[in-house]
Amino acid sequence: MRYRSQTLNVTSQLTTCYRHPGRETGVRCQRCERPICSACMVPAPVGVQCVECVRQTRVRATPGQALRRYTGGPIVTYSIIGINVAVWLLGVLAGPAAILNGSPLARQFGLFGPAVAGGEWWRLITSGFLHSGLIHIGLNMFVLYILGPGLERVLGPLRFIALYAAGLTAASLGALLLSPAALTVGASGAIFALMGATIIGQRATGINPWRSGIIGWVIINLVFTVAVPGISIGGHLGGLAGGLLAGLVLFRPRLRPALAALACFGLAAGFFVAGMWMAANPR
Repeated sequence: MRYRSQTLNVTSQLTTCYRHPGRETGVRCQRCERPICSACMVPAPVGVQCVECVRQTRVRATPGQALRRYTGGPIVTYSIIGINVAVWLLGVLAGPAAILNGSPLARQFGLFGPAVAGGEWWRLITSGFLHSGLIHIGLNMFVLYILGPGLERVLGPLRFIALYAAGLTAASLGALLLSPAALTVGASGAIFALMGATIIGQRATGINPWRSGIIGWVIINLVFTVAVPGISIGGHLGGLAGGLLAGLVLFRPRLRPALAALACFGLAAGFFVAGMWMAANPR
């Protein structure tokens, strides 16, 4: 699966920063589209904003409505990447052919409807940490590295974990809905959830997701999902839908962060139960 990063709104012609006229730049604020230099850039989930737009957003929002930002590092994102890489390396040790052909662990832990129906419920989760070769895991981890840190800084570790859990289980549900008898692996469903949540988060903070490029990025990846054989359409669509729903919960201004996380974990549990039911009652 291929992805294209569009994290900055860069023009083809250099201009000067509106706050520092002596500094040339090709970057513009994602909200007001004024040119800004590196000293005026404030990171957003995708792209950057200028200092004035960030101040205006903070002034308009009351303390209970403001989206609280986590000031620590993206520990959860890096931990998820580390787990995926470690599981892939275990597969390589179990069978060197896993470098190109996929992990032999997929037979025991990949998503497979009949096995889930037989009681192997863990496949709904473990399948999201397995990959079918070096290119597969490389692309997925690259996109996770691009999207994850920004979202984690906005949401904080607990809500980011809740988002990832909801996306992963929603992706498993989608895969079982459309292709229950297929052996499915990969983190891309959960990554589609991060894309969906990013769209909701940008709208909540006043950023136009069309201008930021995230919607175009999603469309491009959906085209590849449909056009390239062997990609789980249900997994990607399910993850995207789960991310959009989770984003509506997590970025609700008046909902306390702890309650938002709890509600999002509730979504994940609901997707999990629905996946179990779908495996037992395939269409």
